[in-house]
Parts: sequence; structure tokens; C-alpha cells
Amino acid sequence: MPSRLAKIVQNRSRRRINRAPSPLLARGVPWLSVMLASLLPAWLFLASAPYVPPFGFLTLLAWRQLRPGLLPVWAGLPLGFFDDLYSGQPMGSAILLWSAAMIVIDLIELRFPWRSFALEWLLATAMIVAHALGALGLANAAGGSAPVSVLAPQIILAVLFYPFVGRIVAALDRFRLIPFVDASR
Repeated sequence: MPSRLAKIVQNRSRRRINRAPSPLLARGVPWLSVMLASLLPAWLFLASAPYVPPFGFLTLLAWRQLRPGLLPVWAGLPLGFFDDLYSGQPMGSAILLWSAAMIVIDLIELRFPWRSFALEWLLATAMIVAHALGALGLANAAGGSAPVSVLAPQIILAVLFYPFVGRIVAALDRFRLIPFVDASR
């Protein structure tokens, strides 16, 4: 007779064998998390200056750096379009900036396949600054007249929030890979 502990271990392992992650969760969580993060600044508060970091862009960067092949290079177009709908930026600005960021990250991934946390954060900082300056330039070209100094709080907060967003994305990555579906079917 097996002991009670052996039965518990056997039952737990039996439930995990032949299990695979849900394809819907495995593919959908990254896209939905970026879209929800794009809505987050509007939920927090309205401000006269851009203080709230672009959480959608930060989440896109975090997914791209955590799992390079998960989101395709062209993902910047639909996700940027969704962000443009809710951000208040001129239509097409996030499409252009997010697509360019995905291409640049892909090129850097080809050049430096193995990177450290410091290099990832440095790359994210460069992308955040380029995104903020590009968004300001496009907004000013569409009729705005904001000075560059207005962006300092947003850039500082975005750079400081990036590791936190990366931790949330890592938790979402673990969630999306939880084995739910019986793989033998």
C-alpha cells in the first residue's frame, strides 16, 4: 500500500502530465495586456501635461524584450492603432512610433542576442525617450505647441516604472503558460 504522501504526489503529478497551455491564453494574453495598458493612462487621471507614462508602449517593450519571438514585428501597427484611438495623440503617431520601435528592437536583437538587465533597461530608456520626443514632434506638427521640457516628468516616470512593468509582464507570461488543456487530445 502506498503511503498517503505518495498518493498525494501521484495525484498531483497525474493532473500535470499531458497538459499544455491554452492556445487562446498563450497567444491572447500579450495582445490583451498591451491593449489594457494603453487604456490605463485614461483610467488614472486627466492632466494638463503628460505626466502619466505610456503604459501600453512600456508593456509592448517588456513583452518584446522578455519573449522576442512572441509578438511579430508587425504587431506595432494594430497595437499602435488601438493606442491612437485612446491616447489623444494624432492618428497614426503610435502606429509609426511603435512599428519603428519594433523594427529597431528586432535589429538590436539580431546584433546582440544575449543581453543583460542593464542593457535591456538602457535600450528601453532610449526607446522611451525616442517615443516621447517622436510623439511630441508629431503632436506639434499636427498643430500643438508644447515645449520639450514638458516631457521630463513623463520620461523620468516611464524609465522608473519600466522594471515594474517588466515584472508584471513576467507574471503574465507565467500565467499564460499555465497548463490547462489536455495535450493527449
